[in-house]
Amino acid sequence: MATEVKAVLRRQRLSAQKARLVIDSIRGISVESALEQLLHGRTKASAMVRKALESAIANAENNHGLDIDDLFVSKAYADVASTLKRFRARARGRGARILKRSCHITIIVSEKRKGA
Repeated sequence: MATEVKAVLRRQRLSAQKARLVIDSIRGISVESALEQLLHGRTKASAMVRKALESAIANAENNHGLDIDDLFVSKAYADVASTLKRFRARARGRGARILKRSCHITIIVSEKRKGA
């Protein structure tokens, strides 16, 4: 079985829905092309996912001694984390609820099989 290395960013101030848009585009591709794609992304989600991917690559290299050229993004997902609830004053003494959503970003990289 191929070695899997994981990196998790917890409680990031970004909605899981927005993070999933970026994560879906890098799942299943090599880490070099995923990093290249994330570097050119202009969103906050791209920066956060890139940070998680770089952490996973560093974990693979330093903790498991894997070659970076053989790695690809095997699994990637964003889970909903806690939501901060805020209040904004509105007209006529009313109030509106503001939801500041956050997420957990998980990136798992694996080695490509030698025969494949």
